[in-house]
Amino acid sequence: MLILRRLMLVVSLSFATIAIDMTTGQCNEPVQGQVAGPSNSQKLKVGVVGNPPFVIHGENDGEVTGISLDVWRAIAQSQKWNSEYLRQNSISEGIKAVAEGKLDILIGPISVTPERAAIEGITFTQPYFSSGVGILIPGEPLGLWERLAPFFGLAALSSAGVLTLLLFLVGNLIWLAEHRKNPEQFSPHYPEGVQNGMWFALVTLTTVGYGDRSPRTKLGQLVAGVWMVVALLSFSSITAGLASAFTTALSEANATPLFSSVNDIKNKDIAVVRDTTAVDWARFYRADIKEANNLVGAVALLEKEQVQAVMFDRPALIYYTQQHPEAKLKVTEIRISLEPYGFVIEENSPLKKPLNVEILDLIYSRRITEFTERWLGPGVEENQDLPPDDSGEISG
Repeated sequence: MLILRRLMLVVSLSFATIAIDMTTGQCNEPVQGQVAGPSNSQKLKVGVVGNPPFVIHGENDGEVTGISLDVWRAIAQSQKWNSEYLRQNSISEGIKAVAEGKLDILIGPISVTPERAAIEGITFTQPYFSSGVGILIPGEPLGLWERLAPFFGLAALSSAGVLTLLLFLVGNLIWLAEHRKNPEQFSPHYPEGVQNGMWFALVTLTTVGYGDRSPRTKLGQLVAGVWMVVALLSFSSITAGLASAFTTALSEANATPLFSSVNDIKNKDIAVVRDTTAVDWARFYRADIKEANNLVGAVALLEKEQVQAVMFDRPALIYYTQQHPEAKLKVTEIRISLEPYGFVIEENSPLKKPLNVEILDLIYSRRITEFTERWLGPGVEENQDLPPDDSGEISG
């Protein structure tokens, strides 16, 4: 009887254990349609790195704001995550901390590049912002000499010299052919006669055709005919240098004569911030680079005239000019690259799926656009390839 009771007790306990395990397993499974992530009580270690307007540190260690923080806090609030912010000295240092498990996530204006994506132990989230590297230059209006300088350049002077030489040669040929039999129009006196011949050549070149002078001899008409054909074929190339000088001197675009395209970066003295993609791009375009620890240091090199420009993230450059109007600096329209910004997490992090879903929701609801305009103001042409079009449809 005692043995039977013990046997029944063991069977009852076994069934009770199985029932508890089944109940617990059902409770631990996420409900269909929800995204699994860390528990609400868990405090995430959030590494923060970058420059304004994406990351702006306050006077106290815990005070940090900016576009990247707006994005993260919107996600954390939606997921009910708690955050502990840890400032990082550089992007490389922050990525290493994530790979080693010291940080749960690294946030900031972190460009998603093939080199960074290949680092073992980490991965990037869905990009939340897209911009690129820009160029910052002195924005002072050009003085009189800067405006006139193109007229004394090699292209303008060589074109003017060739044109004058051709007019002189044709003027001499016309005078030699006409001054005896047509002295009324081409004076027998050399200086005056050659002047008459050059005037005829100039009028013919420009196709004005005043008719005040014209050759009467067969030789003069032959010279004039050949000159007309030569002028017709070569007029555009002869005057191209002069036209270029006029355009450069009078155009509004002349406010940035040193940097009108990415090709102008070659052999220029460029300041960059170390451990950023601007370093790689400056080297790619063969600039003579000087590295600084931060954007303020790079701008200081520009203000001391030790460099001709600063290469850095365009939004950061735009924000700097807005915050320091007294510096009289200008961001050019040149876009060196197109780079998406993402957050860095561990390769198999449970944060990946909820982060990507939340970021896409912020993009398509245009909340990230609101964050951007809060810090950069409306009308700044950044982040154009991420938001949907006005109809709400997915572009492309």
